Amino acid sequence: MTEEFGLVEPGAGEGDSFGDEWEEIDVSDTEADRIARQRDREFSEFRERLKDADQFKVEQAVFDDATFAAIYKLVQDGHIDAFGGPISTGKEANVYEARGSEGDVAVKIYRINTSNFRQMRDYLEGDPRFEGLGGEKTDVVIAWTRKEFSNLGRARDAGVRVPEPIAVQRNVLVMELIGESGDTAPTLHDVHIENPQTAFEVVREYMRRLYDAGLVHGDLSEYNVVVYEGELVVIDVGQAVTIHHPNSADFLRRDCRNVANYFAAQGVETSEERLHRYIQTEADPRS
Repeated sequence: MTEEFGLVEPGAGEGDSFGDEWEEIDVSDTEADRIARQRDREFSEFRERLKDADQFKVEQAVFDDATFAAIYKLVQDGHIDAFGGPISTGKEANVYEARGSEGDVAVKIYRINTSNFRQMRDYLEGDPRFEGLGGEKTDVVIAWTRKEFSNLGRARDAGVRVPEPIAVQRNVLVMELIGESGDTAPTLHDVHIENPQTAFEVVREYMRRLYDAGLVHGDLSEYNVVVYEGELVVIDVGQAVTIHHPNSADFLRRDCRNVANYFAAQGVETSEERLHRYIQTEADPRS
C-alpha cells in the first residue's frame, strides 16, 4: 500500500457550525410507515418482487412490511434504482450495493427483530438528541438509524472523511459506496501501510475534528477505518455519541486505546495517554 494519505477539507457548514448536538432527531412515523399500513396494489407488487430477489430471500423473516415500504419509498424518491449483492451481513444490519440516480450507493438495512436492542439503548440513553425515546425495539432501531445519518452529516461538515449520507427512511440508510462495485475497500487491518506515521496523523486529526464537533466515535479501531483511493475513511458511526453523553469520556478513552495500540504495533511512537491529551488539548468542543 503506497498511498500517502491526505486530510479532507471541512464541509459546507458555516464557520465552525457542525450541527447542534442538542437538536432533537425526529423518530416519529415516516412515510414508509404510512405506505406499509395502506398496502396499496403498487406497493404490494413491489414487496413481492423484492421478496423474490435472490439477495433478500433469506431475509424475509427479519424484514417487516415497513422495512420493505422504506425501500419502496427510497426507490420512489430516486435514491435507489436497483439492488446488487450484499457487501456485509451482520446481526444488526446488512449492507447492500445498489444503483442510485447518480451512481453506485450503499444501502444499510438495520434488522428490527435481531438488532442488539440493549446495546443500542446504552448509546442512545443520555444522548440529548433522543430525550424521551420510548422503550419499543422498533423505536430504538429507527432512532439508531437516524442517529447514524445525522452523525455522518456532522462528521463530514467537521472535515472528517466518512461516507456521504444520502437519504434515510425508517431503518434503511442510503450512503456513499466506499469502493468499487463488487470490490469493497479494505480496512486498515487488512492492508500493509508503508508510512504508518502519516496514517496515524490523519486518524488522529479526524478524532480531534470529531471531538471538536462534539462527537466521540465510540468504537474506533483499525477495523472501522477503510482505505480507498489514497484516503482513510471512517465508517460505522451509528454508535457515535455527543460529548454530553454520560459515557462519552469512557468511549473516548477506549477509542484512544484502540487507535494508539494499533499504530504503536506499526512502529509509531504514541500511546493512549498522548493521543488522548492531543485530542483534548487541540480540540475546543462547545459546552
